[in-house]
Amino acid sequence: MEELRPSGPGIAALLPPGLDAIYQECRRLYSDQPNPLQVTAIVKYWLGGPDPLDYISMYRNPGSPTQDIPEHWHYVSFGLSDLYGDNRVHEFTGLEGPSGFGFELTFRLRREAGETAPPTWPAELMQGLARYVFQSENTLCSGDHVSWHSPLDNSESRIQHMLLTEDPQLQPVHTPFGTVAFLQIVGVCTEELQAAQQWNGQGILELLRTVHVAGGSWLITDMRRGETIFESDPHLQERVDKGIETDGSNLSGVSAKCAWVDLSRPPEDEDDSRSIYLEMQPRRLSDKDTEQIREVLRRGLEMNTKPILPPINSQKPQQQNGMNHDRVPTRKDSLESESSAAIVPHELVRTRQLESVHLKFNQESGTLIPLSLRGRLLHGRHFTYKSITGDTAITFVSTGVEGAFATEEHPYAAHGPWLQILLNEEFVEKMLEDLEDLTSPEEVILPKEYSWPEKKLKITILPESAFDSPLQ
Repeated sequence: MEELRPSGPGIAALLPPGLDAIYQECRRLYSDQPNPLQVTAIVKYWLGGPDPLDYISMYRNPGSPTQDIPEHWHYVSFGLSDLYGDNRVHEFTGLEGPSGFGFELTFRLRREAGETAPPTWPAELMQGLARYVFQSENTLCSGDHVSWHSPLDNSESRIQHMLLTEDPQLQPVHTPFGTVAFLQIVGVCTEELQAAQQWNGQGILELLRTVHVAGGSWLITDMRRGETIFESDPHLQERVDKGIETDGSNLSGVSAKCAWVDLSRPPEDEDDSRSIYLEMQPRRLSDKDTEQIREVLRRGLEMNTKPILPPINSQKPQQQNGMNHDRVPTRKDSLESESSAAIVPHELVRTRQLESVHLKFNQESGTLIPLSLRGRLLHGRHFTYKSITGDTAITFVSTGVEGAFATEEHPYAAHGPWLQILLNEEFVEKMLEDLEDLTSPEEVILPKEYSWPEKKLKITILPESAFDSPLQ
């Protein structure tokens, strides 16, 4: 539960130092609004409440007529950083490091004509993102995307997803408990989110800044926006297509509904990997495997519903949210380079080579296969699907990736429930041709099977209901 109240910076001398440092930065920008309205958690998170953000301040921003920036409401969160310095929420890690998670969220919402007070729904949105961060321990970065699949304000708006960028006015602050940056939420349409997935978030943010109706240089969200940037300026799609061809995609993994079956072993084999799939004999990923996949997903988690993604080692089936982290692309990628823990040395890992495999995905996960092939593998990278219902993981690997246990001689290899599939460029091109209809998922009749007998590989796209219970 939350309540709306005026804030009270007049008692700044009594404020905890981390909280006061953020207040001071807000006062620098809004000296005329010393007591903005705040949404505050009635029961604080550190007292057992459900909402991680202690406060969300709401300011009226006049915009900048000379820069053609409209008047808007500016929301600022308090709680992702360390406000108190007494370990009640965050562990103190030193003055030079991040304070808490190292950032607070902001949001800029275009003010509607006649509005005298800011809407409070953005506070709920920010609490939802904060819950994800606290539960997953995944920090957010500029360029990340968040696919929400629902209008952000529960209306009929086309603005149903988010990108994240640096706030254009609030500057990073140094507090007694570390540094705090301000990360702004930017509402986007589905087509813009998909472009960010296929290319990268920073590239789409730059395009959004060039289009007035999409928020201009300050990226102000307008929930009444009725057209995408590609409808406003069709030439922008050409820039995205060129960027994908040149740079590839920075989306390196998704949380998904997926499974794999080892077709090369008879069902009666007690070590059959179908027991992984059916979870009749549950296997666990090693701690290092889990950390490695988690690090990949930290750079690419796909949200498809509003409930929050659990930590990656959770075994409780839940619906998911997620976000993508951009990073500087390199031609030769490495599974080890994307992990804080290197792969267990091959001689210490029981790796099984598989002759034939069957991959199964729900439709949303399946539509990302062409993205993973075109935007990742053709650029010498890899792409990971991590099951949201268990330890199962599937990683597509290009021949340019170092550190994989799948090899050109044995392209299908498994370590427990983690399957790696190595695909050479020629086969990737063939798969892209055969999977072309997945780019128009509304035309695909499920279940849909794709098969490459010469490669002993089969992929089936299944309806959502198939993942509600163990598949046969």
